[in-house]
Amino acid sequence: MQIVQVVAAAIVDPANHVLVAQRARGTELAGLWEFPGGKIEAGETPEAALIRELAEELAITVAAATMIPLSFISHAYPGFHLVMLLYLCRRWDGTPEGLEGQPLRWVSINELATLPMPPADLPLVAVLRRALAAAAFATPA
Repeated sequence: MQIVQVVAAAIVDPANHVLVAQRARGTELAGLWEFPGGKIEAGETPEAALIRELAEELAITVAAATMIPLSFISHAYPGFHLVMLLYLCRRWDGTPEGLEGQPLRWVSINELATLPMPPADLPLVAVLRRALAAAAFATPA
């Protein structure tokens, strides 16, 4: 079975809204909402792949030092196995726009949990919810 390695970003604004993108018509899982990202190319680090994907898909620039590894998921789809690394991203330059024609939405964590998402993305919503809740109660040193 083919293993596909991808990276994705939980892009979170200061109000804790999460940016999601809708999969395009004519693609697998069309119409579902997902964390932005994409495939890791041969010879690419996960961080370099995510920086590239966010620039190509959303017209934003993200520095590797500001991306926080959050979690990963290993999910079997028919015909391939997906390994997705999820990074938390709270800092970027530029205004996100769907450069590939994909609709974008900023949603609360509660709304995120109600959106139709690919099966691999779904468990990551709970991980992100816990991370945002922990950050809300963290006190500065």
